[in-house]
Amino acid sequence: MHGKTVVVTGGNAGIGRATARQLAQKGARVVLTARDPARGEEAAAALRAERGADVTWMPLDLGSLRSAETFAAEFCKRYDKLDVLINNAGAVLSERTQSEDGYEMTFQVNHLGAFLLTRRLLGALRAAAPARIVNVSSMVHRLARGVDWDEVHGKGRYVGFLAYCRAKLANLLFTRELARRLGPDEIAVNALHPGTIASRFGRDGDTRGLFALGVGLARPFLASPERGAALPVYLASSAEVADVTGAYFERGRRRRPSAAARDDEAARVLWDQSVELCERALSS
Repeated sequence: MHGKTVVVTGGNAGIGRATARQLAQKGARVVLTARDPARGEEAAAALRAERGADVTWMPLDLGSLRSAETFAAEFCKRYDKLDVLINNAGAVLSERTQSEDGYEMTFQVNHLGAFLLTRRLLGALRAAAPARIVNVSSMVHRLARGVDWDEVHGKGRYVGFLAYCRAKLANLLFTRELARRLGPDEIAVNALHPGTIASRFGRDGDTRGLFALGVGLARPFLASPERGAALPVYLASSAEVADVTGAYFERGRRRRPSAAARDDEAARVLWDQSVELCERALSS
């Protein structure tokens, strides 16, 4: 990874931080993102102190589409290319929350913000071709039958965990459609389930009730963030998957995702709707 530039969203903690560490140890120049300046600076400084790693941080809040636009514009001013984009940042919220752009927050953070960020960074990725995009999804996508557009617009009954499942399905549909639109020799796009990991996921006050209790009780039995980073690092760096695109990886190897995640028409609809949602929010 020497000479390569990598962006890891949500790289200040958990799997993202472990991913940034491992790629930096391989020689990559890593830019991690964080919503909180103090956490971003702390993470970057700590990683730099480890064997002189080349790690910096930039602010990014995927709950704001303008933040994603600003990040992409600033990144392209600082760097002439991007070899790997790892869309790692995510969130699960027990209670319905509306973003400043007017959309349900779990969907926006896990999918829509990453969708816009990725599209705005395609020029930098093409400049580094062959480049890679790695989308961190989850095996819980199998519990979702499709995207609930009423939910995205704040209508109907909200169940936080089910909203998260649908957002993780959206990650896979986005991966499928983006891979279809990009040449495999240009940018490889793959998605993964990192495992059940003891990270900061669900620990920042956004989950309550039985879900929060379950996360807390399970934490001592979960795998470490370093272990969870193994698969994103593999997809970001291994020559074994250089020609693989549009695939889903789980438990260390390529797996078949759910039937809903293999629906080409749903993937096209998600793409078109996501473009429309972003344009509507940014033009207001």
